[in-house]
Amino acid sequence: MGRVVHLFGRIREAWDRSRTARRTEGSKEGSKEGTAGGGSRSHNLFEAAAAYVSACVEDDQDRIDEAAGRVSPEALSFGVNELACRAVIALARERREPPRDVARALLGLPTA
Repeated sequence: MGRVVHLFGRIREAWDRSRTARRTEGSKEGSKEGTAGGGSRSHNLFEAAAAYVSACVEDDQDRIDEAAGRVSPEALSFGVNELACRAVIALARERREPPRDVARALLGLPTA
């Protein structure tokens, strides 16, 4: 459970840093964000989640910050959750074990 809490803490920290950076960039660029294409918020949340999680695994702070800045914190959290669910399902099928046992093993918890 500690790893999950740490991961979401890092999401929050990265979001705060990226939000500050976007405010700074936004004041420099003026009203460019209103152009066609939706600005920097048009990124796919699943792409952002995959980039964020892989950057966390590799402990690459620059990539973590960049991925966290692509989508809202809520969308990133949803994407990371969906990625975790899909990963546990895939591992459970591969190992032929119940998803609950796989999830607990990944977190270092004893099987229930």
